[in-house]
Amino acid sequence: QVQLVESGGGLVQAGGSLRLSCAASGHSFNILRTGWFRQAPGKEREFVAAISWSGGGTYYGDAVKGRFTISRDNAKNTVYLQMSSLKPEDTAVYYCAAGVRGWSSWSARQESDYNNWGQGAQVTVSS
Repeated sequence: QVQLVESGGGLVQAGGSLRLSCAASGHSFNILRTGWFRQAPGKEREFVAAISWSGGGTYYGDAVKGRFTISRDNAKNTVYLQMSSLKPEDTAVYYCAAGVRGWSSWSARQESDYNNWGQGAQVTVSS
């Protein structure tokens, strides 16, 4: 079992930046593909970004492509989500997730293909 802990959320003005971190423990982190999902009030959880176990492959949701960057440091067992040009519609609870399923564009976007989840970090973007 993997324990995931997100940090770095907070309140930021539109156009600003934030960096979320997801620290993992309890498993060999470098064999896990990792993703970020978010859930806004009254909406379903949606895919944000994912990164392969090596860091060589990434996928992004259409809503964040070009503004967010996912990266990982396996030596630190940590995955990052750098968020720039933030918009009020980016306001949500952001969840880190990890799994060992195969790597593909379709699979990376499926919540069911991740079996470890963090508790979430609130990101609020004011207009």
